[in-house]
Amino acid sequence: MIPEPYPKVYLYRRIVQAKLFIDRHYADPIDLDNISDEAYFSKFHFIRLFKKIYGRTPHQYLISVRLDKAMGLLKAGIPVSSACLAVGFESLSSFSGLFKRVNGVTPSAYLARQQEIKAQMTRFPLDFVPGCFASKNGWLQNRNFREPGI
Repeated sequence: MIPEPYPKVYLYRRIVQAKLFIDRHYADPIDLDNISDEAYFSKFHFIRLFKKIYGRTPHQYLISVRLDKAMGLLKAGIPVSSACLAVGFESLSSFSGLFKRVNGVTPSAYLARQQEIKAQMTRFPLDFVPGCFASKNGWLQNRNFREPGI
């Protein structure tokens, strides 16, 4: 019998399978039992392995996925309460508190900032072209182009 070159690969595959489960079902009311069942591990063994591989617990990872998806929704102009519910949070206050702790601003302030950026992009689209690209294409000599902040 030939020894398997990577004997623990099957463990990693099961952990990755659980991570992909979180990525697919982040908006559903999933808990540690659901996630560990997906990987066929006991809860405590699963938490240890998941943290060893990804550097955070499954719950911390779930929260980060939900917050990232919420940022995307807010960037698209979705109202805060709708974004909160769409990513799986049940409480607007806990969502707002977590969002502020992680991102440094409240969800409503983030939404307002994103809307302000979209308005600026509409008014001055060339301000959002990278300077290296504009320089390469000769746009810096064009008087209609101005550097941001000028």
